[in-house]
Amino acid sequence: MSEHTPQHHDPAHPVDPHVDPTLIDLVAGDPPVPITVWRTARTDADTGRAIGARLAYRLVAAYSRPGDAVIDLTTDHALTSACATGGRRHHPGWFTDASSLIIGPPTRSDPPVQSDNGDLPDTGAWFGDDLTDADLPPSSNPAVPVPDGASLAEATSLVVACWPLDTADATNRIRLAWLLTACTRLLRPGGCLILVVTAPASPAAPQDFTPVVQAAAAVGLGYLQHIVAVTADTCGDAFVYHVTDEELLALATQAEQPWTVAHLQVHADLLVFTQAPTSRRNPRSEGGRRG
Repeated sequence: MSEHTPQHHDPAHPVDPHVDPTLIDLVAGDPPVPITVWRTARTDADTGRAIGARLAYRLVAAYSRPGDAVIDLTTDHALTSACATGGRRHHPGWFTDASSLIIGPPTRSDPPVQSDNGDLPDTGAWFGDDLTDADLPPSSNPAVPVPDGASLAEATSLVVACWPLDTADATNRIRLAWLLTACTRLLRPGGCLILVVTAPASPAAPQDFTPVVQAAAAVGLGYLQHIVAVTADTCGDAFVYHVTDEELLALATQAEQPWTVAHLQVHADLLVFTQAPTSRRNPRSEGGRRG
C-alpha cells in the first residue's frame, strides 16, 4: 500500500498557473480534443452504481492491456470485475480525510466466470475487446506485468476516478491537485487518467470543465479526449431512454421550476488526460508512448 501525501503548495495550482493548456493538448483545435460517443446502456444490476458494468468494461478494454496496472478510485471500486475478467492488475484507491491519496495492494480474485445472463456479451460485438472476445489476437506489444511488491511509479496504465472528488468545493480542488500530481508520477508513457463525471453541478445548465483542464495542464497532463458515455438503451441508430421511478419522483419535486423538468441525466462525460511526451524526465529509457 502506498500513500501520496499532499505537498505544501497552492492546491488550486499544483505547479504553474500560467501554463497555457493549448501548448499541452495533444490534439489542437476548437474544441481542443475529439469527442467520442460510447453506447453504455445500463442494466438492472447497475441500479445505484455511479459507473455501470458496460462503461467499466469499456474503460478497462480501451485504455489498458492484460497485465497492466489499473488504479481504481471510483465509487465502490467499479472496475474490479472488469479488471479480473481482462487480466488487469487492479489496485483500489481512496482519499483520506486529510486528502492524502492511498493506493492499496492488488485485488485478489478468483478466475472470472463468463456471465450467462446476456447482459454484457454484446460489448464484444460493439467493441471487439480482449475482455469479451476470447479469439482476439494477442497484442503485438504485450504488457510486462508489474511484479508483486514493485512500485507503481511510471508503471500504471490507467487511473480512473469519479468527478467531483468531493462534494465540498474546497476539498474537491485540493484532492484534484493531489490526484494530478500523483498521476505525473504513476502513469507510464501513454498511460491515462480518466475522470468520470457522475454528478452534474446543475440539473439545467452545461458544465464548464475548463478549470480541470487547466489544472491538469499545469502539471503536464494533456487533455487527450472527451467521451460522452450514453446510458440510454439503443434501437438501431436511436437512443431510447426509459424514465425510472426515482427520476419521476425527482421531476415531481421540480414542479415549481418547469424549465428543469425536461432535463434528465442520460449520459456521463469522461475527461481523458495523458502525459505530454516532453514532460517525461527520460523518455528514451521508458520505451516511448503507447499508441
